[in-house]
Amino acid sequence: MFYELHEWQNAVWAPLLPWLQTTAHLLKPGENARHTTPSNMFAAGCELLVRLCKRYPKPQFGLTETAIDGEQVAVTETVALEKAFCRLLRFERAIQCAQPVVLIVAPLSGHHATLLRDTVRTMLPDFNVYITDWLDARQVPLAEGTFGLDDYVAYVREFIDFLGPEVHVVSVCQSTVPVLGAVALMADQGQHTPRSMTLMGGPIDARRSPTAVNDLAVSKPLDWFTRTLIDTVPHPHAGAGRRVYPGFRQHTAFVAMNPDRHLEAHLNYYFDVSAGNAAAAATHRRFYDEYNAVLDMAADYYLETVRVVFQEYCLARGTWSVRGEQVRPHTIHSTALITIEGERDDICGPGQTHAAHDLCAAIDTSRKHRITVAGCGHYGIFSGTSWRKQIYPQLRDLIYQYESVPGHGEVARPHQQRDAAAMAVLADSLG
Repeated sequence: MFYELHEWQNAVWAPLLPWLQTTAHLLKPGENARHTTPSNMFAAGCELLVRLCKRYPKPQFGLTETAIDGEQVAVTETVALEKAFCRLLRFERAIQCAQPVVLIVAPLSGHHATLLRDTVRTMLPDFNVYITDWLDARQVPLAEGTFGLDDYVAYVREFIDFLGPEVHVVSVCQSTVPVLGAVALMADQGQHTPRSMTLMGGPIDARRSPTAVNDLAVSKPLDWFTRTLIDTVPHPHAGAGRRVYPGFRQHTAFVAMNPDRHLEAHLNYYFDVSAGNAAAAATHRRFYDEYNAVLDMAADYYLETVRVVFQEYCLARGTWSVRGEQVRPHTIHSTALITIEGERDDICGPGQTHAAHDLCAAIDTSRKHRITVAGCGHYGIFSGTSWRKQIYPQLRDLIYQYESVPGHGEVARPHQQRDAAAMAVLADSLG
């Protein structure tokens, strides 16, 4: 019912938004205007109102080129494999290089995979990059069936099999749990496992250094999440009738975590537009165009994740079963393990990701690597300055440490120092 009310509200605003946008455009002040006039302030108010009330479509990666050895190379985004709830995307470079294959497993936690745009862009010069592009559940017809945490694990296993045993898997946030589960099941069944497995800022053991996210998960029974957060997709969406955790509810929860920060950001945007500060206003728009674009998650998947990961700690306790198979991380032995944490991560607290080292007891100590970044928050682990300058150089070299191409011997490592012009290509699109 609440979903239908939300759709009705959007329908009411829809005819007004073009008028507000046109008004803002006509009254928009010049760049770096010397004086803030009432018309400038009115234009800024109209533009802010449009941004607060409009729908935000799924962003595009927009990665059309990269720099390899100082040379600009065209990049084409293609669909390598398509499933009902996910597409495996490939960023194909015009120059074919004997470089490692990396599968980036994006989190399915509200935002689109494009939130990892900077992750992909930074890795493109050194790797053949694939990424999971999770679909908005409201666009998946009921005929496609349900989607739960077990299905997520099955998808990861299928993608790894598709790319072959030479692949290196890099998982971010929520995806670390199903990735570790998938690799553990593959090892337990004697299958080839990835050369390396990187877990970045994920809740492997949410009991360690619990955050506000963890506290909320254990403060309510699972039935509360079902009654309070789950709704049904209305018509005319393709997934009408599907039970989901709606994206607009998730967005409200995101904002509620740091309301003062978002209020300040929007007030600054209003004043920047009023004063004609185009550069600052553009930075705000780039970030919030991504941040405000959210997707619906299938209800089964969301509720199972709350229970398995945040309430019962099944992976950490050794009680997790996927489709009747016990998940046993201690059976992994040939895959190198890399864990990455941010010291100031307020979503996955310190120690939650590094906990994987204790679980993966059969991996030799020499093949286990921990990276902890001082002063780094959650998003800084995979996007921005900390990611590009502190984390990525270490991650890149570790992956190459465990890489060889049949018939070519060891793959040459990238230089530790990159040309300044090439680094400029890796600028952070979210500001």
